[in-house]
Amino acid sequence: MTLKIKTLMVGASVLALTACGEGPAFDSFNSEAGAFIDEGGFGNPTMNNTQIHNGDLTFLANLNQRFTSEVPTMVTFEFDESTLDADAQAILREQADWIRQFPEIRFSVFGHTDAVGSNAYNQALGQRRANAVVNYLVSQGVNRARLKALVSFGETRLAVSTDNRERRNRRTVTEVSGVVENAPMVLNGKYAQIIFREYVGSARAPSALGGGLAAISE
Repeated sequence: MTLKIKTLMVGASVLALTACGEGPAFDSFNSEAGAFIDEGGFGNPTMNNTQIHNGDLTFLANLNQRFTSEVPTMVTFEFDESTLDADAQAILREQADWIRQFPEIRFSVFGHTDAVGSNAYNQALGQRRANAVVNYLVSQGVNRARLKALVSFGETRLAVSTDNRERRNRRTVTEVSGVVENAPMVLNGKYAQIIFREYVGSARAPSALGGGLAAISE
């Protein structure tokens, strides 16, 4: 192969590499983890990066996906009410049975309303609905400390876009939100014991349930 041909091939290779180094795929590859969600703020991208690197994001996202696929996560309410009807209580018993099986996980309950009424009133109403759900979960044996500080979106996140009364907007949603602070990491081979104990315990009355991680003997 002549020197001229070799030179042309090297030049073509350099151009090809340069072309590969442009575009969204190349930029994403060379960006820090989580940069794709950088909307110009700071808190969310930083939290996303931290959770990606310590493994929490994948774990919590997968667990929340499992939670939403295995139990109903939403309950609805009558107009201008925060009282749980029989259907809502049945759903929350399913949630409590599932939640008790994962004693190291925290959950959040988000309260919502429809668009009828003032913003201030609906904010308070959404809070009352979220409180009602948390109180019921506690009555079913869930440790209150595992339920994250309540957030009410009021009427700002409608499931159905309408200014009229809509039951699907008058709801609460329960979600996986994090790991219990200061809880020992379950890396000692006893996680199966936790799951088995909580699974068996979920079939008994709430008063007969175990005491979470601390109840595991060495």
